[in-house]
Amino acid sequence: ESYTVRVGRRAMACQFEICLNAGQYEHAAEVALRALEQVAALEERLSFFRPESELARLNRAAADAPVELSDELFALIELGLAVHEQTGGAFDLTATPLWEAWGFAARSGRVPSESELAEALDRVGSRWVELDPRRRTVRFLKRGLRLNLGSVGKGYAVDRCAAMLLEAGIDDFLVHGGYSSVLARGSQASWPAPETPPPTDPRAEPTTSGHRPVAGGWLVGVRHPVRNDRRVGQVRLVDRALGTSGSWSQSFRHEGKRLGHVIDPRTGRPTAGALLAAVVSPSAAEADAFSTALLVGGEELLPSLLGQPRTGALLVLPADRAEEARVLNRLGARTSPQSA
Repeated sequence: ESYTVRVGRRAMACQFEICLNAGQYEHAAEVALRALEQVAALEERLSFFRPESELARLNRAAADAPVELSDELFALIELGLAVHEQTGGAFDLTATPLWEAWGFAARSGRVPSESELAEALDRVGSRWVELDPRRRTVRFLKRGLRLNLGSVGKGYAVDRCAAMLLEAGIDDFLVHGGYSSVLARGSQASWPAPETPPPTDPRAEPTTSGHRPVAGGWLVGVRHPVRNDRRVGQVRLVDRALGTSGSWSQSFRHEGKRLGHVIDPRTGRPTAGALLAAVVSPSAAEADAFSTALLVGGEELLPSLLGQPRTGALLVLPADRAEEARVLNRLGARTSPQSA
């Protein structure tokens, strides 16, 4: 029988964990602890909320002159702008004014007036962000613009943890940040198990008991966006990352409708279609960005997203009955009959 060791710490307002096969690698736990320590350092540099971060410095100065950035931050902004283009604007690093207008920054949802919404939309738009790759500078072509890496930051931190583990010769592991950003390499050790276990934990996490031995990869559950006692499916991650996005947990009700914290940057209004989007991609940062875009763009975005290399998607849409869901599975995931 084999066991999984979990090493974790809190950072970026969530729990980060590294899962390892017990006894497989000498000093694996020590390497995992060092990998997780860098997440706090990344947060210091990339946080939107910390006034001394590199990102905050950029937001203060880029409307006045080009700002030279570290390779790390420049690459993340490049990724965000590329996903913006690839998704027809469904993903936008500049959308924070909309999130604030709807009250989610203060954790108190509210419906903004039309004039407030128009003013917020006027300060949103990746087209106003100018990159100079040769000089590694960023300039804002419009005042009031701000970049926020919240939609890719956790995924990037997961990627960096994975890179450190691989550099140390550890090839079999799973890393997650708050269960919504997951990256797996190699395989989880096999174990004996009964044939049909019930799903007990709705979060996206490695399945460490109750399943047949796997030939490769790590089994990861995708939580149901509405029913806390269910999963919508399981994905076997083999050297890829899984990002999930949903807005049900951060939402408020207005005139009989639930309004979530993920805002469509094209309209300025909360997403109204999908309940949850999950994307498998080569990196966790990419998976996070594409899952946010898919939650916004919904079913119409699936064809273009599935055209990306080594990318798959699962979209959960409302069904006819309350608290049920309809699943569009383009991951090859095993979905649960009770929620399909």
